[in-house]
Amino acid sequence: MDSPPQGRRIAHLDMDAFFASVELLSRPELRGQPVVVGGRRRQGQGGFQRLKDYAGRGVATTATYEARALGVHSGMGLMKAALLAPEAILLPADFEAYARASRLFKAAVAEIAPAIEDRGIDEIFIDLTDVPGETVDLARRLKAAVRQATGLTCSIGVTPNKLLAKLASELQKPDGLTVLTADDLPGRIWPLPVAAVNGIGPKASARLEAMGLCTIGALAAADPGALVAAFGRSYGEWLWEAAHGRDPRPLVTVREIKSVSRETTFERDLDPRRDRAALTAILLEQCRRLGEDLARKGRLGRTIGVKLRYDTFRTVTRDLTLERATADPEVIRDAARACLRRVPLDRPLRLLGVRVGSLVSPEELLAGEDPFSGRVAGMLLPLEP
Repeated sequence: MDSPPQGRRIAHLDMDAFFASVELLSRPELRGQPVVVGGRRRQGQGGFQRLKDYAGRGVATTATYEARALGVHSGMGLMKAALLAPEAILLPADFEAYARASRLFKAAVAEIAPAIEDRGIDEIFIDLTDVPGETVDLARRLKAAVRQATGLTCSIGVTPNKLLAKLASELQKPDGLTVLTADDLPGRIWPLPVAAVNGIGPKASARLEAMGLCTIGALAAADPGALVAAFGRSYGEWLWEAAHGRDPRPLVTVREIKSVSRETTFERDLDPRRDRAALTAILLEQCRRLGEDLARKGRLGRTIGVKLRYDTFRTVTRDLTLERATADPEVIRDAARACLRRVPLDRPLRLLGVRVGSLVSPEELLAGEDPFSGRVAGMLLPLEP
């Protein structure tokens, strides 16, 4: 593995219980209580719903630290979460609000340190190497800027590379600030379980524990040859290097958008015939929001696809390529319906999704950099005559 550049200062900034924290901004009376975000908004009902009163197949999107202390975590089914924290407050997700807060905190960070790798709605990597200032002072400035812009707290880890920075940002949550160097590995990183390393999933973690390698320190002391024999050359070598805190990866500050999608998991199975009106309304809303997503990102797409999951958990997809790139919700809707006509609708459905791929910008089309240049439906910019 190549050696990383010397003297790097890479930060990982992770918002604290992001979705739940955004919700508490408008509901300060719930601070300090176990709160779970997930499920759907109840129509025509006031007050707060308790988790014990929930019935359905939804999952927890996130939870406050008080709820996490009771065993609730993101991705957990809400019915299971209700067994652990029956009195927890259940709030419906408001993704528009989370997206607004995400844009605000990233813009605040960029004012101080513009070299950012976007890792999702609630986390970023930041290259502080060439930013003037002492490391701890810089991290405090970033935290203060995020709080001023959003009213929310974040946790930051600053280390020589991305792998260690992500580990460090978890060490003192919430509202944490951790600065580590290579000399801190034995005392701060090696006692952690191997599963703490981003890239070591549940299966690999279980296999390592079966080999007696339960901590990162034990993994660092392992025979590299034994790791290669057990996991293959590429992953085995990476495991050993990661345990020693080595990670040469640069920040990816520009990421090409390949596709956008919207999908909905239903509270109950929907029958394609009896629930046709409900499914149609969901499809129309997904297409409308996809049009907004494309407009916001300044992209047009040619490939439209649908995704269905039946009550048997079998998932099928269908797609088609349009002659003209589009961001028009009605064109997306018509293409999605054409895809649906190629799918057997003979069983109840758990999920419906729509995807737009093969994305290009209007400028690329105008410049003739796309094979479908000049043929655009619902274009954001007019073509020259």
